[in-house]
Amino acid sequence: MDKYFTIGKIVNTQGLKGDLRAVSDTDDINRFELLDYVLLENPDDKSLTKYQIENVWYHKSFVVFKFKGIDNMTDAEKLKAFDIKIPEELGLKLEEDEYYIRDLYDMEVYEENNNILGVLTDILNTGSNDVYVVTNKEKGQLLLPAINECIKQIDVENKKMIVHVMNGLEWQ
Repeated sequence: MDKYFTIGKIVNTQGLKGDLRAVSDTDDINRFELLDYVLLENPDDKSLTKYQIENVWYHKSFVVFKFKGIDNMTDAEKLKAFDIKIPEELGLKLEEDEYYIRDLYDMEVYEENNNILGVLTDILNTGSNDVYVVTNKEKGQLLLPAINECIKQIDVENKKMIVHVMNGLEWQ
């Protein structure tokens, strides 16, 4: 089965010549300039269609695409709400201690003494650092800041995270 990264979403048209406005789901917004094509996923049937990138530019907080063959607003309107995907092999290479967010979801989270806390169910972006939401059916949710003092080890292959629960962090 092929694997893909979702790197953005088409949210609107831009102008009259078929340009499309997108929001980025990637940490490095300039990564779009490295691509020759993207795959757009139809929200209705999940089918993927390849689109060659003619031009990429930025407007305010948006990435604006011009795709070959999309030359007017009518054609562009049909692509609104499509997810922007790339094949896994076009993903940016990770540095040591960097992880793709998608690999952290559903990871089992353990304390340093190997007691299981729960499962990572959400990641909140607060601006300064991410916050991992750990869910336990009996206890509720625990919010863990994604900082070195708290996150001790991540084993993506075995879907396991070891954490230090800092003083003041409580189940909600």
